Amino acid sequence: MRGRPIGAGKAGALLAAALLLTACDAGQKAAPAPPESAPSAEPASPTPTPTPTHRRLKPGAKGDDVKELQRRLKALNYDPGKVDGKYGPSTEMAVWAFQAVNRMKKKSTLGKSFWEALADPKEPRPVAKKREKHRVDVDLKRQYLVLYKGGRPRLITHISSGSGEYYCAKDRGATVPRCRYATTGTGDFRTGRRFSGWETSPLGRLYNPIYFNGGIAFHGALSVPKHPASHGCVRMPMHIAEYFPDLLGTGVPVHVRRPR
Repeated sequence: MRGRPIGAGKAGALLAAALLLTACDAGQKAAPAPPESAPSAEPASPTPTPTPTHRRLKPGAKGDDVKELQRRLKALNYDPGKVDGKYGPSTEMAVWAFQAVNRMKKKSTLGKSFWEALADPKEPRPVAKKREKHRVDVDLKRQYLVLYKGGRPRLITHISSGSGEYYCAKDRGATVPRCRYATTGTGDFRTGRRFSGWETSPLGRLYNPIYFNGGIAFHGALSVPKHPASHGCVRMPMHIAEYFPDLLGTGVPVHVRRPR
């Protein structure tokens, strides 16, 4: 204050009172006095709840964005398995099927282009002129199949068909091996004989097979790689083969093509 100087006794008393007042502060520190013309402080806006970020995902990733991926794939009729937030083999194969339908390069690491495609996906293209309401379309070039129910896709899944390799094996009841190429023939067929559980054939074990072209069947397999690898059958992921026979009846049209 301007004017008469304050006496030492009075100044000491004021200082002691100030110290007593500032000791109530939680931080035990004296706060500086506000300026005479301090503006009124505006209330801080609440921090918005963060949404799952579309980070670069690799197999083995975990988190809310993986759950978002799994839910979105399910909504589009791809089956990534359990929605558990874990990027495992079942989710990876559903990703491959989505990339195939959307004419993208199949890769397991997901970046910006994948998330953009997932937000604006393409419908699978019919492979044949015949477009029955209940049918299966198999695209050998891109390695996926579509099960249609009521004229709409009910299930889209990754597959692995004939590798094209030359091999020799004995057929059932034969005494001499027969050699041939491991191909999945194109054409129009219908589903026929089926077997529940594991069936052992001369070429290996087939899970829940549904035959549609002689000895060629849809079936579950423990290995369904990104590339064609079978002896001619159409392999599919095990978690899908569990219920596939419940979706696909007998005598249902099957169109197998290798479109451009």
